[in-house]
Amino acid sequence: MGKVMNYIHSRLREGALHMTLIDPDKQTATAAGGIAAKAAACGTSAIMVGGSTGIERKGLDETIDAIKAATDRPVICFPSSASGISTKFDAIYFLSMLNSASPRHITGEQAAGAMTIKSFGIEPIGMGYVIIEPGMKVGEVGMAEPISRADTQSAVGYALAAEYFGMKLVYLEAGSGSPEPVPENMIRAVKGAISVPLIVGGGIRDGAAARMVVEAGADIVVTGTVVERTNGVENLCEIINAINSAAKKK
Repeated sequence: MGKVMNYIHSRLREGALHMTLIDPDKQTATAAGGIAAKAAACGTSAIMVGGSTGIERKGLDETIDAIKAATDRPVICFPSSASGISTKFDAIYFLSMLNSASPRHITGEQAAGAMTIKSFGIEPIGMGYVIIEPGMKVGEVGMAEPISRADTQSAVGYALAAEYFGMKLVYLEAGSGSPEPVPENMIRAVKGAISVPLIVGGGIRDGAAARMVVEAGADIVVTGTVVERTNGVENLCEIINAINSAAKKK
């Protein structure tokens, strides 16, 4: 097991975690560093960097440098394609969008980027990425066939498939900007079926939503859009405090 995955497992022994997602295209590198510093002060466990669309390499490198200058949290690549990889990452979520209609997003981009990851010496962390309605931009770009919010059985099936493929994490994604998070009963059912850590993201805007997903079984909660808004960092601290509080009750 690699250094970052060991770090994740060691933190999970203390309870549920929060990770902050930063899109390099949505602010300057300096602003990204400021967000990362404030997120770390609130208690986020790692910084994920990525977006739904292609990222220009120079801006990506500058963003990672600024984040690393501002915090000691691991910086993990959350790739949209094989082009969004930098030598500066500590690890990469080697994800497969399992319910995409396009082979490109299931195995194609992964094959295109695998040798780059190896040559850069980045730690790959296998992840089953499952898009839940509404899916938002990431579902559109990934040509996903989003799982209905009422179709818990399919969500469980994809999550188990990810574990059986040997993936180290399962991620249920409602999409950045989703009007609501992944349903509570779906999270609970998926968590009850798998033995690898469960990540939940999308539509988590406040402490109440964060508390719900943790109490339902999420091991890791990801928020991104919230930090881009006015008072976003204050909201982020509220979310992380709620995660910590819910984790202590589990």
